[in-house]
Amino acid sequence: MTIPKALTVFDVYERAKTGPKIEEKEWDFKIIPQTAARLKQKYGIKMDKKQIIPTDKELINNLFKAGLEMLVECGVYCIDTNRVIKYTRDEVLASIKAAPTRAVYGEGKQAVVLTPRSYKDKKPPIIQGGPTGAPCSEDQFLAIHQSYAQEPLVDTIVDGVLQTIKGYDPVPGSPWEIAAVKSEAILVRAAQDRAGRTGMGL
Repeated sequence: MTIPKALTVFDVYERAKTGPKIEEKEWDFKIIPQTAARLKQKYGIKMDKKQIIPTDKELINNLFKAGLEMLVECGVYCIDTNRVIKYTRDEVLASIKAAPTRAVYGEGKQAVVLTPRSYKDKKPPIIQGGPTGAPCSEDQFLAIHQSYAQEPLVDTIVDGVLQTIKGYDPVPGSPWEIAAVKSEAILVRAAQDRAGRTGMGL
């Protein structure tokens, strides 16, 4: 019997080139919703809209079982190749077991440690602030990110994207896109410095 191993990025890359070919519309509007509806019924999953995070142990276990089954059955869709990346149950469980149990965001006094939390955990969660991929104008980009960085409650920044760079559209695949991405990183770091949060995670 082969002992399952955690998958590498190379394994996933190869499967993205060779997996089953499926149209994106079929995936989005047929495969995913139909599978989710069937598994919801199979595991008797009923969510209480008044309780965002479930605390019932049976429901938590059933959600995990349904999620695992859905991942193994459906796989993950790769938009670039229009193929499905498939995983076995053993591969998924081996990857979960091999996953890190902690990660450090930032450095120095601004470093925060990310660890798993249960619904009963009294330890506060890490708070990520920022426009999170939303387009920001060039003239306001620095100020917007500084406003998040100077909030004591915010632990790390999830930055926005520049609408333009020197007035030009950062078209994907163009030199302007590269310039915009570099500028975003430089400006967010500058915003953190101005807020007195040098070393804050990004």
